[in-house]
Amino acid sequence: MSSVAFFNNKSGVGKTTLVYHLAHRLVELGHRVLMVDLDPQGSLTAMCLAESRLEELWPDSDTHPSTVLGCVRPILRGHGDLTPPHLEALTEGLALIPGDLGLSAFEDKLSDAWPRSLDGDEAAYRTLSAFYRMTLAGSEAHDADLVFVDVGPNLGAINRAALLGAEHVITPLAPDLFSMQGMRSMGPTLKGWRESWEDRLRRSPYPDLVLPTARMNPLGYLVMQAGMRLSRPVKAYERWVSRMPGEYHRQMARDGIVPASIAEDPYCLGVVKPYLSLMPLAQDAKKPIFQLRPADGAIGAHTQAVSRCRSDFRALAERLLERLGSPHV
Repeated sequence: MSSVAFFNNKSGVGKTTLVYHLAHRLVELGHRVLMVDLDPQGSLTAMCLAESRLEELWPDSDTHPSTVLGCVRPILRGHGDLTPPHLEALTEGLALIPGDLGLSAFEDKLSDAWPRSLDGDEAAYRTLSAFYRMTLAGSEAHDADLVFVDVGPNLGAINRAALLGAEHVITPLAPDLFSMQGMRSMGPTLKGWRESWEDRLRRSPYPDLVLPTARMNPLGYLVMQAGMRLSRPVKAYERWVSRMPGEYHRQMARDGIVPASIAEDPYCLGVVKPYLSLMPLAQDAKKPIFQLRPADGAIGAHTQAVSRCRSDFRALAERLLERLGSPHV
C-alpha cells in the first residue's frame, strides 16, 4: 500500500477534483484505491456522494459515527482511542473514508498534543498518530493498493497530522504567483515537520504504538490549467510554468537541480486540462468527466472532450505509478 497526500496551501487549484478523477481512473485500470477526506470543508465527500447520503452522514446531532470525526471523537473527548473507520463503497475497488465539516474541532487537540509529545505523553502520541492509524486500518479493510489523502489549503495542525502519515506528497500547482509563493512556505514547513517528528519518534517510550515515519517524500507536481484565468495572455501562463521546475526543486525536492522546462523535469507528473464545459455535467451525474455518457448530456463536441479526458487521466495514472515504482522514491 502506498499513501499519497495531495497538498497545496493555496486554495482553488483544483486539487480535490484531481484526487477524485485520478482515483476513479486508477480503479478502471485495475487498482484498489481508498480516498480519505481530511479537509474540514468536506469537498471530496460532497463530490462523491448524493445530498441525501450527506444528510445521513452529517445529521443534526454531533455524533457523526460514519465520518472521520466519528472515528477520532473518543480522542477528541479524552475518553478513548479510535473507533474503526467507516468505509463508504463508491464503486468496485473504490472506497472513501468520509470527511466532516466538524473536523476543525480536532485542530486544538492536535495543537495541544504537539508539545506534550516531547514529554513522552502517550495520549499525545495517540492523538498525533490518529489519522495515520485510521488510514492504515481503512487501507487494510479495503485491501487498498493506493491511498489518496485530500487535505485543506493551510499549514495548520490538522494538515500536519495528516501529512505525517503520508509516504508521498503530490503538489498541484496553478500557473501563478500564489503557487510560487505557496511552495516557498510549504517546502521549509514540511521539512520542519519531518525533522520534528523524527525527534519525537526517537523520544517515544511506546514501542508497541503504531506511529507514522513522516516520510512525506515529494513525489512531484502537476500543472493545473484549471487554476489559470483563461483571459490571461499565453505569455503570462508560460512565464509561470517556466519557473515551476526551479522553484519545486529548490523548495520541495531540495536536490540542487534546476531542469530547463517541465518537459525535462521528472518531477512534473503532467498538465491537467480544465474541461470546464463538462464539469457541471459530471457534478450532476456524480461521476468523473471521462465516464460521462450521452444520457448525461455528453453529446456532440462533448463526446470528443470526454475521450480526451479519459486519455489524459490514463497518462497521468501511468505516470504516477511509474514514479511510485521508481527506486529513487
